Amino acid sequence: MGIACTRPCERVMAAIGLLPGGASTEFQSCRDVSYGGVLCALPALAENGLFCHWETLPVLSGYYTTSQVILLLAYMALCRIKAVEQLPYETPGELGKLMGLDRIPEVRCLRKKMSQLSQDEAPQRWAGVLSLEWMERSPELAGTLYADGHVRLYHGKQTPLPRRYVSRQRLCLRGTTDYWINDALGQPFFSVERPIDQGLLEALRSDVVPRLLKDVPGQPTAEQLKADPYLSRFVIVFDREGYSPAFFREMWQEHRIACITYHKYPKERWPESEFTETQVPMPRGEVLSLKLAERGSWIGDRREGLWVREVRKLNASGHQTSLISTAYGQLGLENAGRLFSRWSQENFFRYMMQHFAIDALNEYRTEAIPGTNQPVVNPARRELDWQQRSLKSKLTQRQARFAALTLHPQAEESEIEQWERQKAKLQEEIEQLENELTVLKARMASTPKHVAWDDLPQEQKFERLAPSRKRLTDTVKLVAYRAETVLASIVREKLSHADEARSLIRDLFRSDVDIHPDKAAGVLGVRVHTLANPRSNRAIQHLLDHLNAAEFTYPGTNLRLTYTLAAPSPNDAKVPS
Repeated sequence: MGIACTRPCERVMAAIGLLPGGASTEFQSCRDVSYGGVLCALPALAENGLFCHWETLPVLSGYYTTSQVILLLAYMALCRIKAVEQLPYETPGELGKLMGLDRIPEVRCLRKKMSQLSQDEAPQRWAGVLSLEWMERSPELAGTLYADGHVRLYHGKQTPLPRRYVSRQRLCLRGTTDYWINDALGQPFFSVERPIDQGLLEALRSDVVPRLLKDVPGQPTAEQLKADPYLSRFVIVFDREGYSPAFFREMWQEHRIACITYHKYPKERWPESEFTETQVPMPRGEVLSLKLAERGSWIGDRREGLWVREVRKLNASGHQTSLISTAYGQLGLENAGRLFSRWSQENFFRYMMQHFAIDALNEYRTEAIPGTNQPVVNPARRELDWQQRSLKSKLTQRQARFAALTLHPQAEESEIEQWERQKAKLQEEIEQLENELTVLKARMASTPKHVAWDDLPQEQKFERLAPSRKRLTDTVKLVAYRAETVLASIVREKLSHADEARSLIRDLFRSDVDIHPDKAAGVLGVRVHTLANPRSNRAIQHLLDHLNAAEFTYPGTNLRLTYTLAAPSPNDAKVPS
């Protein structure tokens, strides 16, 4: 039966197909259970939809049920077990006690269950329903959406993915671009995978905006938009990559969507006398004092340009940061607060990479890109670009050497002849390179930059990384991140240093607990071991009070979770002699 298996009857019945409901959830009294603090996240996980809308997922057969597999993935994410391959290095029986089982599935079994749950785009449907629910629960946050791309690097050899620029490493590396939509607090709504990427604007126009028009709640009606010419449906915030007057005009005229971004080509400096000290409210509730000035500006050409609201911030160094906005119905300071909150999305990417392994591969398969005829970079044009850069480099070197010889002629008669031969040779090479460059430019002018995917040579085509299991794990990680954010916001109320909230929650998840089920009273007692210092214990006790007030029942049972913090032993403060 394997290590830590204590339910042989149920396992035999599951093996012969006589256990249709899967293993039952039965807790036993136990002490010092590793990772037991993660049980404190159950109410927050449930509040963010981990146990909802499972009708979109396939029904699992066998010993482990759908709820147990998904809950295990959530526990792994919160306990920083970043890959399924790390489970053999953890104690299966200890994690099983947290789920009312004898042990968790081993790696091969868990992979099989994840593959079954990932069939027929089921994780994508589940993620879509959860995203819609998150927006409906927070319509005030869904009214301002932050869009940005994130490159998932790929170092494997299964498929030659195209190279794309990775800003965090300042290199062009192989990978897949995902475009994320977050709220002003950094909480994610959904992401769009683009194996063939043509930039942020194309992703917004093709995939993101059509979905937002259907999902964003509280959009004004057609009559309201007609009555107020400055009213917008919602606001999209992005960085300089999305600067395009034509795109701003298209979004406003066709959809009445407002855009906010940095001004990519600001004009002359504004007089410092125009800037005034302004109190800017931020989405998290804090208020910043900034020196701001506002004007109306025309961006773009006469045909595709438009009037925008331009707000500039004067920094202490004298630099002026310019932002532009088509949110005409909002105040300039509100637009500034929205744009300067973009750090929340950048922090989300960094935190998810470091703690939730959002870039990790969950399977090593590749598959064909389904039904696409999108334009891609022409490999012949890429080769011509490389040749042009090489010729320009050689030409620049020889022109520099020729200029140096011209500026420093030889005075002695014995060296004049050699000096003239060098100049003549360089001049001949320069003329030859210039002719080659002229021919090459003519070839480039007749070679299109992009070709259709079907017209791409077969040896130049690539496949995408198999997305099935990753979509499932990513959805669970998003729920886990949102749950951790909720718990951190509660703990932050009792901390003098707010930035320590998440680290304290991580310590809580990895702490030991004692589990005491009382079936007669319908209670599942969780006794959390004390943390490192009284300050942390006070903050955790504040969190446990909130969790007890929720009166959450463990899924699949009638046991109500009650949390207590173990009293510190009087001997803990004694120093041994």
